[in-house]
Amino acid sequence: MTQRRFATIAARAGIAQDTAHEAVTPPLYLTSTYRLKALGQAGQYDYSRSNNPTRDLLAEALAEMEGGSQAIVTNTGMSACVLALQLLTPEDTLVIPHDCYGGSYRLFTNLAERKRSFKLEIINFQQADWQARIQACKPAMIWLETPSNPLLQITDIKAACQLAKQLRAITVVDNTFLSPVLQQPLALGADIVVHSTTKYINGHSDVVAGALICADQSIGDELKWWANCLGITGAAFDAYLTLRGLRTLQPRMQLHQSNAEQVVAFLQQQPLVSKVYYPGLIEHPGHATAKAQQQGFGAMLSFDLDVAPEQLPVFLDALQCFTLAQSLGGIESLICHPGSMTHASMSAEAQQVAGIGPTLLRLSVGIEAIDDLLADLSTAFKRLAAAVKNNSSQLPDSKPVQETVHEAPSDTGPTECRFNPALTALW
Repeated sequence: MTQRRFATIAARAGIAQDTAHEAVTPPLYLTSTYRLKALGQAGQYDYSRSNNPTRDLLAEALAEMEGGSQAIVTNTGMSACVLALQLLTPEDTLVIPHDCYGGSYRLFTNLAERKRSFKLEIINFQQADWQARIQACKPAMIWLETPSNPLLQITDIKAACQLAKQLRAITVVDNTFLSPVLQQPLALGADIVVHSTTKYINGHSDVVAGALICADQSIGDELKWWANCLGITGAAFDAYLTLRGLRTLQPRMQLHQSNAEQVVAFLQQQPLVSKVYYPGLIEHPGHATAKAQQQGFGAMLSFDLDVAPEQLPVFLDALQCFTLAQSLGGIESLICHPGSMTHASMSAEAQQVAGIGPTLLRLSVGIEAIDDLLADLSTAFKRLAAAVKNNSSQLPDSKPVQETVHEAPSDTGPTECRFNPALTALW
């Protein structure tokens, strides 16, 4: 690992490295192609799909932060996943967790079933026999996601990597939820780390991009070749914006996490919350493991509402500081309904197996003033409680008066759309 601290690596990413005019902030190289010195004498750069100075600065910073030998910046987080899978053949077996991100689950299952790109085993890493099940299928690659999306379950990275080495398998860890500031899987034995840099690393919800960091140089060289071959490298402008976001990653994560801890404490006091999912809670099954392998518990959390699914819009429509939207990791607070949004591509059976219930909500806690965030949630819970009370008073036994007029929600249309799985199947 480098001797520089994460805050220094992030804040000085690309700073004072300009060789043309000594600019402190590195320039943005938007050029698609580069002049050759002479026939047969290509320089370091010839075409931006292969190499780009701006993208390279970001890759170097990410490799240093994760403690890897090489990083490859891709055009999306899913591209980073696709890139890692190029190491597999149709005869190889890939092991994935049963509760991984819905987009990853869709990619893995469809490549295995429709393209026969590899064999697939889906394993619950929370069960006591997970190691025996992995040994039985003799995988070529083990894919980990810890904390998992959206239930924040924890997998012991070191134990999984030790098992993988015995089986001569490659271990890939999705580190998107924590960023290298809070977790460094390569130091725990992983071979590859993938990120959706769209999330915390960029941090401003204005870029879609990804990255893959390798511990071994030879694997990095092979995957860099594939990235160029497939044409999935990231754009220079996206890398420039991501570099700018990266420079504030450390202080942002501190504030994200501080706010999240207070939101968790607030949710634990709410009668209409049946369960809170957050590794920072002592009662969380993975708390001890998370505490051992992470430098913090992060700012992602989920909770189950103890209400009928039909009452979710009451709660969501009352929120002002938490925006109903896809994605996570931006400076703004977001709320998501995994069942109909991020994990809509999973079948109802797969969602049930993964533990994704109809009233599960996921929060990406931003850096707003914590008093405003808690006040916003308080208002939403009060409206939900009133709606629950009103519904119970309208049961047949209470014999409601027929003349009672119920006001329809003012935004019925959008509410119907955002909970229609048919409209969110591509997410």
